[in-house]
Amino acid sequence: MRLLNQGMTDALWSRLSQDARAEVDRLITEGRNIQAIVSMRESAGPPTPGIHACVDLLQWRFEELGLPSA
Repeated sequence: MRLLNQGMTDALWSRLSQDARAEVDRLITEGRNIQAIVSMRESAGPPTPGIHACVDLLQWRFEELGLPSA
């Protein structure tokens, strides 16, 4: 992940509830990446995060979960 976006990724992840985080991780481990991004956008609250921020978060979660990159 680009170091520049690390702060944005942390901020977005912290906006998600524990349940939303678990849902995102579940979707990622099931290979349902688009649904994971939709869940991030719907769960984060306003302002809705952009696609690029969600993709960066998706990549970070892949790394954190020890999964091969998307």
